[in-house]
Amino acid sequence: MKNSRIDRILSYLLVALLSVTVTVAVMLGVFNAGQKGRSKLDVLEQLILECYIEDADKTKMEDAAANAMVNALGDRWSYYIPASDFQAYQEQMRNAYVGVGITIEMEENNQGICVLEVAEGGPAHEAGIQPQDVIVKVNETSILGMTSEEAKKLIQGQANTTVALTALRDGQEVTFSVTRREIITPVAKAQLLEGKIGLISIANFNSNCATQTIAAIQDMQAKGAKMLVFDVRNNPGGYAEEMIKVLDYLLPEGKLFTQLDYTGKEHTTMSDANCVNLPMAVLVNAQSFSAAEFFGAALSEYDAATVVGERTVGKGYFQNTFQLPDGSAVGLSVGKYYTPKGNSLEKVGITPDVQIALSEEEAQLLYAGKLEATKDPQILAAIQLFNN
Repeated sequence: MKNSRIDRILSYLLVALLSVTVTVAVMLGVFNAGQKGRSKLDVLEQLILECYIEDADKTKMEDAAANAMVNALGDRWSYYIPASDFQAYQEQMRNAYVGVGITIEMEENNQGICVLEVAEGGPAHEAGIQPQDVIVKVNETSILGMTSEEAKKLIQGQANTTVALTALRDGQEVTFSVTRREIITPVAKAQLLEGKIGLISIANFNSNCATQTIAAIQDMQAKGAKMLVFDVRNNPGGYAEEMIKVLDYLLPEGKLFTQLDYTGKEHTTMSDANCVNLPMAVLVNAQSFSAAEFFGAALSEYDAATVVGERTVGKGYFQNTFQLPDGSAVGLSVGKYYTPKGNSLEKVGITPDVQIALSEEEAQLLYAGKLEATKDPQILAAIQLFNN
Protein backbone atom coordinates (compact mmCIF):
# COMPACT_ATOMS: atom_id res chain seq x y z
CA MET A 1 0.00 0.00 0.00
CA LYS A 2 2.87 2.30 0.91
CA ASN A 3 4.57 1.65 -2.43
CA SER A 4 1.29 2.31 -4.24
CA ARG A 5 0.97 5.72 -2.57
CA ILE A 6 4.54 6.67 -3.45
CA ASP A 7 3.92 5.61 -7.05
CA ARG A 8 0.86 7.88 -7.23
CA ILE A 9 2.84 10.86 -5.84
CA LEU A 10 5.62 10.31 -8.34
CA SER A 11 3.04 10.09 -11.12
CA TYR A 12 1.53 13.44 -10.07
CA LEU A 13 4.97 15.08 -9.92
CA LEU A 14 5.86 13.71 -13.34
CA VAL A 15 2.63 15.03 -14.83
CA ALA A 16 3.20 18.44 -13.21
CA LEU A 17 6.79 18.56 -14.48
CA LEU A 18 5.70 17.58 -17.97
CA SER A 19 3.01 20.27 -17.85
CA VAL A 20 5.55 22.96 -16.87
CA THR A 21 7.99 21.73 -19.52
CA VAL A 22 5.28 21.74 -22.19
CA THR A 23 4.10 25.21 -21.09
CA VAL A 24 7.65 26.64 -21.22
CA ALA A 25 8.26 24.92 -24.55
CA VAL A 26 5.06 26.44 -25.94
CA MET A 27 6.02 29.88 -24.60
CA LEU A 28 9.49 29.65 -26.12
CA GLY A 29 7.99 28.40 -29.34
CA VAL A 30 5.63 31.37 -29.49
CA PHE A 31 8.47 33.79 -28.57
CA ASN A 32 10.86 32.34 -31.14
CA ALA A 33 8.23 32.31 -33.87
CA GLY A 34 8.12 36.11 -33.96
CA GLN A 35 11.86 36.79 -33.88
CA LYS A 36 12.89 35.95 -37.45
CA GLY A 37 14.79 38.80 -39.08
CA ARG A 38 15.36 40.68 -35.83
CA SER A 39 18.79 41.35 -34.32
CA LYS A 40 20.00 39.47 -31.29
CA LEU A 41 20.09 42.68 -29.23
CA ASP A 42 16.47 43.55 -30.06
CA VAL A 43 15.30 40.06 -29.12
CA LEU A 44 17.35 40.06 -25.92
CA GLU A 45 15.97 43.44 -24.87
CA GLN A 46 12.39 42.28 -25.46
CA LEU A 47 13.01 39.05 -23.57
CA ILE A 48 14.39 40.92 -20.55
CA LEU A 49 11.67 43.56 -20.51
CA GLU A 50 8.87 41.00 -20.84
CA CYS A 51 10.17 38.06 -18.79
CA TYR A 52 12.72 39.28 -16.23
CA ILE A 53 11.26 38.90 -12.74
CA GLU A 54 12.52 42.29 -11.48
CA ASP A 55 12.17 45.76 -12.98
CA ALA A 56 14.69 46.48 -15.75
CA ASP A 57 16.03 49.97 -16.55
CA LYS A 58 15.83 50.18 -20.34
CA THR A 59 18.08 53.26 -20.55
CA LYS A 60 20.83 51.62 -18.49
CA MET A 61 20.58 48.46 -20.58
CA GLU A 62 20.90 50.37 -23.85
CA ASP A 63 23.78 52.52 -22.55
CA ALA A 64 25.64 49.39 -21.41
CA ALA A 65 24.99 47.63 -24.72
CA ALA A 66 26.13 50.62 -26.79
CA ASN A 67 29.26 51.06 -24.68
CA ALA A 68 30.05 47.34 -25.01
CA MET A 69 29.65 47.48 -28.81
CA VAL A 70 32.12 50.36 -29.09
CA ASN A 71 34.56 48.71 -26.66
CA ALA A 72 34.40 45.51 -28.70
CA LEU A 73 36.12 47.37 -31.56
CA GLY A 74 39.34 47.26 -29.56
CA ASP A 75 39.97 50.90 -30.52
CA ARG A 76 40.97 53.02 -27.53
CA TRP A 77 40.04 56.20 -29.39
CA SER A 78 36.38 55.41 -30.13
CA TYR A 79 33.93 56.13 -27.33
CA TYR A 80 30.26 56.19 -26.35
CA ILE A 81 28.65 59.21 -24.64
CA PRO A 82 25.39 58.72 -22.68
CA ALA A 83 22.67 61.31 -23.33
CA SER A 84 23.13 62.64 -19.79
CA ASP A 85 26.77 63.56 -20.57
CA PHE A 86 26.42 64.87 -24.12
CA GLN A 87 25.76 68.52 -23.22
CA ALA A 88 28.91 68.67 -21.09
CA TYR A 89 30.84 67.07 -23.97
CA GLN A 90 29.55 69.71 -26.40
CA GLU A 91 30.50 72.51 -24.00
CA GLN A 92 33.99 71.08 -23.70
CA MET A 93 34.42 70.92 -27.47
CA ARG A 94 33.11 74.48 -27.84
CA ASN A 95 35.46 75.74 -25.10
CA ALA A 96 32.39 77.47 -23.73
CA TYR A 97 29.93 76.74 -20.97
CA VAL A 98 27.01 78.30 -19.14
CA GLY A 99 28.02 79.18 -15.60
CA VAL A 100 29.28 81.88 -13.25
CA GLY A 101 32.98 81.82 -14.19
CA ILE A 102 34.84 80.44 -11.20
CA THR A 103 37.35 77.64 -10.65
CA ILE A 104 36.79 75.96 -7.30
CA GLU A 105 38.36 73.49 -4.90
CA MET A 106 36.65 71.71 -2.00
CA GLU A 107 37.74 72.87 1.43
CA GLU A 108 39.04 70.35 3.97
CA ASN A 109 36.27 68.18 5.45
CA ASN A 110 33.85 69.54 2.83
CA GLN A 111 33.45 72.81 4.73
CA GLY A 112 32.55 74.85 1.66
CA ILE A 113 34.30 75.43 -1.66
CA CYS A 114 37.26 77.74 -2.11
CA VAL A 115 37.35 79.99 -5.17
CA LEU A 116 40.73 79.47 -6.86
CA GLU A 117 40.23 81.61 -9.96
CA VAL A 118 37.64 84.09 -11.17
CA ALA A 119 37.26 84.49 -14.95
CA GLU A 120 38.04 88.11 -15.81
CA GLY A 121 34.92 89.83 -17.11
CA GLY A 122 32.74 86.86 -16.15
CA PRO A 123 29.55 86.98 -14.05
CA ALA A 124 31.29 86.17 -10.75
CA HIS A 125 33.98 88.79 -11.42
CA GLU A 126 31.34 91.42 -12.15
CA ALA A 127 29.43 90.48 -8.99
CA GLY A 128 32.55 91.00 -6.85
CA ILE A 129 33.61 87.44 -6.02
CA GLN A 130 37.36 87.12 -5.42
CA PRO A 131 39.91 84.29 -5.25
CA GLN A 132 40.14 82.74 -1.76
CA ASP A 133 36.46 83.46 -1.03
CA VAL A 134 34.92 80.31 0.48
CA ILE A 135 31.37 79.65 -0.75
CA VAL A 136 29.23 78.14 2.01
CA LYS A 137 25.70 78.62 0.70
CA VAL A 138 23.96 78.51 -2.69
CA ASN A 139 20.67 80.41 -2.61
CA GLU A 140 19.26 79.31 0.75
CA THR A 141 20.97 75.90 0.77
CA SER A 142 24.04 75.29 2.92
CA ILE A 143 26.71 73.31 1.07
CA LEU A 144 28.65 72.38 4.21
CA GLY A 145 29.24 68.64 4.13
CA MET A 146 28.38 68.35 0.43
CA THR A 147 30.73 66.86 -2.13
CA SER A 148 32.25 69.06 -4.82
CA GLU A 149 29.91 67.60 -7.46
CA GLU A 150 26.82 68.19 -5.32
CA ALA A 151 27.81 71.82 -4.78
CA LYS A 152 28.55 72.33 -8.48
CA LYS A 153 25.08 71.11 -9.45
CA LEU A 154 23.51 73.76 -7.23
CA ILE A 155 25.63 76.51 -8.77
CA GLN A 156 24.97 75.39 -12.35
CA GLY A 157 21.83 76.41 -14.22
CA GLN A 158 20.37 77.84 -17.41
CA ALA A 159 21.70 81.00 -19.05
CA ASN A 160 20.21 84.30 -17.84
CA THR A 161 19.11 82.85 -14.49
CA THR A 162 20.36 84.21 -11.18
CA VAL A 163 21.96 82.40 -8.25
CA ALA A 164 22.84 83.80 -4.82
CA LEU A 165 26.29 82.73 -3.59
CA THR A 166 27.16 83.33 0.06
CA ALA A 167 30.89 83.31 0.79
CA LEU A 168 33.15 83.73 3.79
CA ARG A 169 35.63 86.58 3.41
CA ASP A 170 37.79 87.59 6.37
CA GLY A 171 35.45 85.67 8.64
CA GLN A 172 32.34 87.53 7.47
CA GLU A 173 29.52 86.21 5.27
CA VAL A 174 28.97 88.15 2.05
CA THR A 175 26.21 87.29 -0.44
CA PHE A 176 26.60 87.89 -4.18
CA SER A 177 23.85 87.81 -6.80
CA VAL A 178 25.32 86.24 -9.95
CA THR A 179 23.62 85.88 -13.34
CA ARG A 180 24.69 82.78 -15.22
CA ARG A 181 25.71 83.18 -18.86
CA GLU A 182 27.87 81.55 -21.52
CA ILE A 183 31.56 81.89 -20.79
CA ILE A 184 34.36 81.34 -23.28
CA THR A 185 37.03 79.16 -21.68
CA PRO A 186 40.59 80.54 -21.95
CA VAL A 187 42.52 78.10 -24.14
CA ALA A 188 45.84 79.82 -24.78
CA LYS A 189 47.69 81.62 -22.00
CA ALA A 190 50.87 83.60 -22.64
CA GLN A 191 53.54 85.01 -20.38
CA LEU A 192 56.87 86.64 -21.11
CA LEU A 193 59.59 85.00 -19.06
CA GLU A 194 62.98 86.41 -18.15
CA GLY A 195 65.26 86.61 -21.17
CA LYS A 196 62.40 87.52 -23.51
CA ILE A 197 61.10 83.95 -23.68
CA GLY A 198 57.45 83.82 -24.73
CA LEU A 199 55.69 80.88 -23.04
CA ILE A 200 52.34 79.94 -24.61
CA SER A 201 50.31 77.19 -22.94
CA ILE A 202 47.63 75.58 -25.12
CA ALA A 203 45.01 73.64 -23.13
CA ASN A 204 43.38 71.95 -26.14
CA PHE A 205 42.69 72.38 -29.85
CA ASN A 206 38.92 72.71 -29.56
CA SER A 207 36.87 75.69 -30.76
CA ASN A 208 38.46 79.15 -30.37
CA CYS A 209 41.94 77.64 -29.95
CA ALA A 210 43.41 79.10 -33.15
CA THR A 211 42.08 82.61 -32.54
CA GLN A 212 43.37 82.68 -28.97
CA THR A 213 46.73 81.06 -29.78
CA ILE A 214 47.51 83.37 -32.69
CA ALA A 215 46.55 86.36 -30.51
CA ALA A 216 48.94 85.05 -27.83
CA ILE A 217 51.77 84.70 -30.38
CA GLN A 218 51.20 88.25 -31.61
CA ASP A 219 51.14 89.52 -28.02
CA MET A 220 54.48 87.86 -27.28
CA GLN A 221 56.00 89.25 -30.49
CA ALA A 222 54.74 92.74 -29.64
CA LYS A 223 56.42 92.46 -26.24
CA GLY A 224 59.74 91.59 -27.87
CA ALA A 225 59.90 87.83 -27.41
CA LYS A 226 63.08 86.32 -28.85
CA MET A 227 61.93 82.70 -28.53
CA LEU A 228 58.54 80.97 -28.31
CA VAL A 229 57.90 77.91 -26.13
CA PHE A 230 54.60 76.14 -26.79
CA ASP A 231 53.35 74.01 -23.91
CA VAL A 232 50.98 71.25 -25.10
CA ARG A 233 51.56 68.94 -22.13
CA ASN A 234 48.31 67.39 -20.88
CA ASN A 235 46.66 68.66 -24.07
CA PRO A 236 44.11 66.02 -25.23
CA GLY A 237 43.94 67.31 -28.80
CA GLY A 238 40.80 68.57 -30.48
CA TYR A 239 39.82 69.75 -33.94
CA ALA A 240 42.36 69.31 -36.74
CA GLU A 241 41.07 72.55 -38.30
CA GLU A 242 42.11 74.56 -35.24
CA MET A 243 45.57 72.99 -35.16
CA ILE A 244 46.05 73.59 -38.90
CA LYS A 245 45.26 77.33 -38.55
CA VAL A 246 47.97 77.69 -35.89
CA LEU A 247 50.52 75.70 -37.91
CA ASP A 248 49.71 77.72 -41.03
CA TYR A 249 50.44 80.90 -39.07
CA LEU A 250 53.76 79.55 -37.79
CA LEU A 251 55.19 77.61 -40.74
CA PRO A 252 56.32 78.54 -44.28
CA GLU A 253 54.76 77.26 -47.48
CA GLY A 254 54.44 73.49 -47.70
CA LYS A 255 52.43 70.43 -46.73
CA LEU A 256 50.94 70.55 -43.24
CA PHE A 257 48.63 67.63 -42.76
CA THR A 258 47.11 64.69 -44.63
CA GLN A 259 43.85 62.92 -43.80
CA LEU A 260 42.74 59.54 -45.17
CA ASP A 261 39.09 58.73 -44.42
CA TYR A 262 37.19 55.42 -44.33
CA THR A 263 36.14 55.79 -47.98
CA GLY A 264 39.78 55.95 -49.08
CA LYS A 265 39.58 59.67 -49.87
CA GLU A 266 42.78 61.60 -49.13
CA HIS A 267 42.91 65.30 -48.30
CA THR A 268 46.11 67.31 -47.85
CA THR A 269 46.26 70.78 -46.29
CA MET A 270 48.96 73.24 -47.33
CA SER A 271 50.51 76.24 -45.59
CA ASP A 272 51.07 79.63 -47.20
CA ALA A 273 54.43 81.43 -47.33
CA ASN A 274 53.83 83.62 -44.27
CA CYS A 275 55.52 82.35 -41.12
CA VAL A 276 57.00 83.28 -37.76
CA ASN A 277 60.78 83.59 -37.81
CA LEU A 278 61.67 82.91 -34.19
CA PRO A 279 63.39 79.99 -32.46
CA MET A 280 60.71 77.69 -31.05
CA ALA A 281 60.32 74.73 -28.72
CA VAL A 282 57.36 72.47 -28.00
CA LEU A 283 56.79 70.78 -24.63
CA VAL A 284 55.03 67.38 -24.70
CA ASN A 285 54.35 64.51 -22.31
CA ALA A 286 52.50 61.19 -22.21
CA GLN A 287 49.20 63.09 -21.89
CA SER A 288 49.71 65.02 -25.14
CA PHE A 289 47.37 63.38 -27.62
CA SER A 290 46.19 63.66 -31.21
CA ALA A 291 46.37 67.26 -32.48
CA ALA A 292 48.86 68.12 -29.72
CA GLU A 293 51.19 65.38 -30.98
CA PHE A 294 50.82 66.42 -34.61
CA PHE A 295 51.44 70.05 -33.67
CA GLY A 296 54.81 69.09 -32.20
CA ALA A 297 55.61 66.66 -35.01
CA ALA A 298 54.89 69.20 -37.76
CA LEU A 299 57.05 71.91 -36.18
CA SER A 300 59.81 69.34 -35.69
CA GLU A 301 59.67 68.02 -39.27
CA TYR A 302 59.99 71.58 -40.58
CA ASP A 303 63.02 72.06 -38.29
CA ALA A 304 61.11 75.00 -36.85
CA ALA A 305 61.08 73.78 -33.25
CA THR A 306 62.85 71.49 -30.81
CA VAL A 307 60.61 69.03 -28.97
CA VAL A 308 61.25 68.78 -25.22
CA GLY A 309 59.73 66.53 -22.57
CA GLU A 310 58.51 62.94 -22.57
CA ARG A 311 57.49 60.55 -25.35
CA THR A 312 53.84 60.71 -26.38
CA VAL A 313 51.53 57.70 -26.71
CA GLY A 314 50.70 57.99 -30.41
CA LYS A 315 47.19 58.76 -31.66
CA GLY A 316 46.94 58.62 -35.42
CA TYR A 317 43.18 58.19 -35.94
CA PHE A 318 40.57 60.93 -36.11
CA GLN A 319 36.99 60.62 -34.91
CA ASN A 320 33.62 61.94 -35.99
CA THR A 321 30.89 62.33 -33.39
CA PHE A 322 27.50 60.94 -34.39
CA GLN A 323 24.45 61.79 -32.28
CA LEU A 324 22.01 58.92 -31.75
CA PRO A 325 18.17 59.17 -31.61
CA ASP A 326 17.96 59.24 -27.80
CA GLY A 327 20.42 62.14 -27.44
CA SER A 328 23.45 59.96 -26.74
CA ALA A 329 26.38 59.92 -29.15
CA VAL A 330 29.30 57.88 -30.38
CA GLY A 331 32.75 59.14 -31.29
CA LEU A 332 33.96 56.76 -33.96
CA SER A 333 37.41 56.52 -35.54
CA VAL A 334 36.70 57.16 -39.22
CA GLY A 335 40.13 57.89 -40.64
CA LYS A 336 43.87 58.29 -40.24
CA TYR A 337 46.09 61.31 -40.42
CA TYR A 338 49.72 61.83 -41.31
CA THR A 339 52.48 64.36 -40.60
CA PRO A 340 53.96 66.69 -43.26
CA LYS A 341 56.48 63.95 -44.15
CA GLY A 342 53.77 61.29 -44.37
CA ASN A 343 54.37 59.60 -41.02
CA SER A 344 51.62 58.05 -38.91
CA LEU A 345 51.90 58.57 -35.17
CA GLU A 346 49.51 55.74 -34.27
CA LYS A 347 51.06 53.71 -31.43
CA VAL A 348 54.38 55.41 -32.20
CA GLY A 349 54.01 58.94 -30.88
CA ILE A 350 56.84 61.43 -30.95
CA THR A 351 60.13 61.06 -29.12
CA PRO A 352 61.41 64.45 -27.88
CA ASP A 353 64.74 65.78 -29.09
CA VAL A 354 65.47 66.56 -25.45
CA GLN A 355 64.00 63.94 -23.12
CA ILE A 356 63.48 65.02 -19.55
CA ALA A 357 60.91 63.66 -17.10
CA LEU A 358 59.13 65.40 -14.25
CA SER A 359 59.05 63.92 -10.78
CA GLU A 360 55.69 62.62 -9.55
CA GLU A 361 55.24 65.71 -7.41
CA GLU A 362 56.11 68.03 -10.31
CA ALA A 363 53.69 66.18 -12.61
CA GLN A 364 50.88 66.61 -10.07
CA LEU A 365 51.62 70.31 -9.73
CA LEU A 366 51.66 70.67 -13.52
CA TYR A 367 48.26 68.95 -13.83
CA ALA A 368 46.83 71.26 -11.16
CA GLY A 369 48.29 74.31 -12.92
CA LYS A 370 50.51 75.10 -9.94
CA LEU A 371 53.99 74.30 -11.28
CA GLU A 372 55.82 77.61 -11.59
CA ALA A 373 57.70 78.17 -14.84
CA THR A 374 60.89 79.00 -12.95
CA LYS A 375 60.74 75.58 -11.22
CA ASP A 376 59.62 73.52 -14.22
CA PRO A 377 62.53 71.32 -15.45
CA GLN A 378 61.07 70.97 -18.95
CA ILE A 379 60.53 74.70 -19.42
CA LEU A 380 64.03 75.35 -18.07
CA ALA A 381 65.45 72.80 -20.52
CA ALA A 382 63.71 74.57 -23.42
CA ILE A 383 65.09 77.93 -22.30
CA GLN A 384 68.58 76.45 -22.04
CA LEU A 385 68.37 75.53 -25.73
CA PHE A 386 67.95 79.20 -26.58
CA ASN A 387 70.71 80.30 -24.21
CA ASN A 388 73.08 77.80 -25.82
